[in-house]
Amino acid sequence: MSNQSVSRPARGPAAPRTPRSPEARQRQQDILAIAMDTFAARGYNNASLAEIADRVGLTQAGVLHYFRSKALLLTSVLELRDQRDIEQLGPDRPQGLDFLRHLVNTALRNAEREGIVRLYAVLSAESVTDDHPAQDYFRDRYDGLRAFVADALREACELPADRAESADNAANAIIAVMDGLQVQWLLAPESVDMAASTDLVVTSLLATLAPERFGPHTAG
Repeated sequence: MSNQSVSRPARGPAAPRTPRSPEARQRQQDILAIAMDTFAARGYNNASLAEIADRVGLTQAGVLHYFRSKALLLTSVLELRDQRDIEQLGPDRPQGLDFLRHLVNTALRNAEREGIVRLYAVLSAESVTDDHPAQDYFRDRYDGLRAFVADALREACELPADRAESADNAANAIIAVMDGLQVQWLLAPESVDMAASTDLVVTSLLATLAPERFGPHTAG
C-alpha cells in the first residue's frame, strides 16, 4: 500500500554517495527518477542497469558511481517514494479516526500518481521471492503499517485491552484491501474507485468493532 511511511534512511557503507556540485546532485535525482520508472515497469529482476544508464545518458559505471550497486539504487528509489509520502502528510502523523481518514485520502491521492502505485504493487509482490533486496524493506513497512492502523482503530473505537487482537485483525484486512484495490485499479482504472472502496471497508470495520460508537443507530 502506498501509504503512511515507515522510513529507514540508508546509512554507513550502504548509503549512496553524496554529490558535491549542484550538477551532480541533479544527475543523481535524474537517475532516481529513471530508475523509479524502470523498476515500476519491469520489476527489479527484469530491469537492467544498462537500460537505466542508457536512458539517463550515462554508462553503467557512471550510475554505479552514484549508487554503488543495483540493490542500493532500488532501496534509494523506495526511500524517495517514502519521502514524498512524508512530505504529503506533513510534520505530524494523525491519530485515531484522523489516521483512518488519512488512509481514505491516500487512496484518493494514489489515483493521481499511477507511477508510484505501480512501483509499490510490482516491487511488493516481487519482494516475496528468495533473496530479493527489497524484502526487508517491505517486511518492516508492513510491520509498521499494521501497528499504525491497529493503534488508530483501538484509539477510534476505544477498545479495551482484551479486544486488542480484533484491531490487529481489522488492520490486516484494511491493508489487504488497499493493496488489492491498487492492483485492480492498475488493470482497470475506470472500474475501481479506490477511495470509495477503502472508505466503505473502514466504515464497516469501525461499526463492527464499536457498534455503540459507529453503528447505524449513531448516524446523525
